[in-house]
Amino acid sequence: MNVAFIPVRGGSKSIPLKNIKPICGKPLVYWTVKAACQCKYIDVVYIATDSDKIKETVETFKCGDEAEIFSKAQVIGRSAESASDTASTEFAMLEFAANYEFDNVILVQATSPMLTAADLDSGFELFNTEGTDSVLSVVRQYRFLWDKDEKGNVSPSNYDVFHRPRRQEFDGYMMENGAFYISSKFDVLKYQNRVSGNIKAYEMCEDSAFEIDEPSDWIIIEALMQKNGLVEEKIIAEEKKDVPEIKMFLTDCDGCLTDGGMYYSEHGDELKKFNTRDGMGFALLHGKGIITGIVTSESVDLNRRRAEKLKLDIFEAGCKDKVYAVKRLCEQFHVELENVAYMGDDINDLDTIKMVGLGCAPADAMPQVKAAADYVTKAKGGRGVIREVVEKILQEASK
Repeated sequence: MNVAFIPVRGGSKSIPLKNIKPICGKPLVYWTVKAACQCKYIDVVYIATDSDKIKETVETFKCGDEAEIFSKAQVIGRSAESASDTASTEFAMLEFAANYEFDNVILVQATSPMLTAADLDSGFELFNTEGTDSVLSVVRQYRFLWDKDEKGNVSPSNYDVFHRPRRQEFDGYMMENGAFYISSKFDVLKYQNRVSGNIKAYEMCEDSAFEIDEPSDWIIIEALMQKNGLVEEKIIAEEKKDVPEIKMFLTDCDGCLTDGGMYYSEHGDELKKFNTRDGMGFALLHGKGIITGIVTSESVDLNRRRAEKLKLDIFEAGCKDKVYAVKRLCEQFHVELENVAYMGDDINDLDTIKMVGLGCAPADAMPQVKAAADYVTKAKGGRGVIREVVEKILQEASK
């Protein structure tokens, strides 16, 4: 019997409870548990934790629409000693091996959400080849490495400095990415290690070199997951943090209130397509006393007329520095930045989205903008994104 072992503890120091912190709208551990459950060679997926919150979170995976996918998942406990800051992963593996029956085990790290079931399938197929005792996941890197001697002099360790190879001529080197390790129970107990004997390496995509250890890794990996098509649109459309109290709601125009298209009549008149549901969204905000406005780099009369029809409090046109503009508006209306929601779709909105209390982006925004946003809508720009965010804001306010 083949089992997956995913150790997740609640005591992370760099990012508290990082294993259930949302990434692309789902708890971090969700992605690796899902990959393991979908691997055709794995019979049972054990998630070992010392945290009641993590246990409750993982148990929710087995409910609702995805219950069948997670049918292999079982949450088990682990000792406080194996979940301490100083305990090794091997210690947790050995504790697990002493208490559970299986033939082979794949150690899966929750901090590698780019892992897929296809990777795990291929890893097991490599493990099943003749003369293989263990398999580990790696990525191939193309970097020039140098060593320093006792005198402080350096020399290249993986290439000839006088014959610098081009990438296509360079084999590079393999780097352990920490995503998974496969070994037999017998060898784990015998060698007290995750890999031993004749070890083979399964190469994953180069983007999988990133692991989540620090807060900055979160933004990078979210963008990579979306770039690599690992996230469905319906999963992207989730909030990444609690919604703060909102006192001011601002939005870019094109790509948010509109679909970003530029339409022209046969007489050369510029036309734009707005969504009536967004008008209702602004009306609901007005009813709650929330300040509303448009902050756009464009200076066109069409946008001004739309702002007037919506009875917005603010219309900032021709804005080249949106960060400065939003800060000035906060001073003018006596609102703290943490109480501002801002919707944007392109890189000129990025710094503002990062700065405010609730940064939002449409589903078709630029990848780096969606990665930085606190909330990414299900809808695309011009299809009621304001209305969707307003619903979220008002739901949170009513709790």
